[in-house]
Amino acid sequence: MDPTKEQHELRVTVRDFLRDACPPAPAFTGSPETGAGDARELWRRFAGELGVAGLTVPEEYGGAGCGMAEVAVVCEELGRSLSPLPYLSTAVLAAEAVKASGDREAMRRLLPRIAGGSATATVVLPGEARLRLDGQRLHGSVPYALDGEVVLAYVGGSLVEARPTARRPHATLDRTRPLAELVFDGAPARRLGDARPAARVRDLGVAALAAEQAGGAARCLAAAVAHAKKRHQFGRPIGSFQAVKHKLADMLLAVESARSAAYAAARATEEELPVRAAIAGSYCTEAYLAAAGENIQIHGGLGVTWEHDAHLSFKRATCDAQLFGPPQAHRARLAASLFPSSPAAARRIATRVPRTH
Repeated sequence: MDPTKEQHELRVTVRDFLRDACPPAPAFTGSPETGAGDARELWRRFAGELGVAGLTVPEEYGGAGCGMAEVAVVCEELGRSLSPLPYLSTAVLAAEAVKASGDREAMRRLLPRIAGGSATATVVLPGEARLRLDGQRLHGSVPYALDGEVVLAYVGGSLVEARPTARRPHATLDRTRPLAELVFDGAPARRLGDARPAARVRDLGVAALAAEQAGGAARCLAAAVAHAKKRHQFGRPIGSFQAVKHKLADMLLAVESARSAAYAAARATEEELPVRAAIAGSYCTEAYLAAAGENIQIHGGLGVTWEHDAHLSFKRATCDAQLFGPPQAHRARLAASLFPSSPAAARRIATRVPRTH
């Protein structure tokens, strides 16, 4: 699964932009010092200057007409940089939901805005909310949603677009991934299509998140290796001690395996996607959690200080583990597809704790 020349150039471009414009510092981790206007401007620059928000958007709507393999490259770099940009919710979930709806008017109206960075968006998937569609009015609330200006929701067998009557931001553990409660008190709702594509949209979101998690795990590995080379104890670098070498080797194995799983999901065919997304969702989640924890361990006392950014990776890994369901939920879905006639075997696979290192 070697990247193409174009994918390599895309990676370099995105990495350079994120390094210069979006460092994992307090200014970009949801601190009160940073206003919403700064985040919007950063998103407009990222989407407009680089053109990456429209990678899977058809060319007729202002996009590049690429595939999920290119999206995975961007997501991996976003995860590596701990970026707060709403790429997952906007360029993956919302763009795919609008495309799958088949509503030409909605595509003409929304996809150019997504591709150009003039709007952010989010999607409420089935089972994530207590919503009721009464004619053309939407009632209920979404307890936890990735925030976005345009809200699309799967409800009552339909995909609808509605503007929340209230938004209540949450104080989250991971401040680089804003969540909010969305309230719909009889909000006007526009029907865009039916809910049949919802499972595929979710799987694409899982695949994109897996690429982010692989990138985040790679960041943890790089930080741990750099510290192990620099930190000396008993007159030698701690990386020369066998116990530390073993930790780093296990981290490398987990990171490379996570990348393989993430890109296998990103390159999956329509038929392969449910299984590959479940594998990537389970493995990449566990790998990121393990890498983030080991990074703190190798850094020792420094790793648990507020001044060091190791805690940012650990928080992101912990919250990502719940975004589309925990690893056990992905394994349960995988097991059910592999053993449809043996519920007992499916339960054993779903509840086992895999080794990622």
